[in-house]
Amino acid sequence: MADTGDVNVGTIIRMNGELMQVTEWQHRTPGNLRAFYQAKMRNLINGKQIENRFRSGETVELVRVEFKQMQFIYVEGEFAVVMDNATYDQIHVPMILFGDSAQFLKEGMEVKISFEGGENVILAEAPTFVVCEITYAEPGIKGDTATNTLKPATLDTGAIVNVPLFCNEGDLVKVDTRTASYVERVKK
Repeated sequence: MADTGDVNVGTIIRMNGELMQVTEWQHRTPGNLRAFYQAKMRNLINGKQIENRFRSGETVELVRVEFKQMQFIYVEGEFAVVMDNATYDQIHVPMILFGDSAQFLKEGMEVKISFEGGENVILAEAPTFVVCEITYAEPGIKGDTATNTLKPATLDTGAIVNVPLFCNEGDLVKVDTRTASYVERVKK
């Protein structure tokens, strides 16, 4: 057991028997009232967002989480098959745990998998930035570069991302998987 002073953004706690990941954590001291912590949390099982207040010094149950870098191999139905590079063990991870970043997964990519108790997969994260090739994009209009205009482009993973007008088919672009947004063009 720990108290509320030990909790940070990203911490995983057990509340009402369910695993929650803290997404926002603010210490509030309103005027002449007692201090409290305002938390926004995401349920790791069903993805629901909840808000809760904790008294300052209240005990919370922190969950020990083990992180492993694993290699993404392929998609099988609603599961991603990943392999431990040290032991070559393969496990099936539900695609829903990757969230929106699942559309950027490529064969052979390193992903971060979180385990509770060594066996139960509770979180899966794609790399923060990936480099993808544009497979389809409308040609940009010559001379239309005065404004910060974006156009949709289809990537080699099948995802559609808005890119600047100067990006064309065959270009490599760096994409932020958290926001599904264009970062920069990469030289081949």
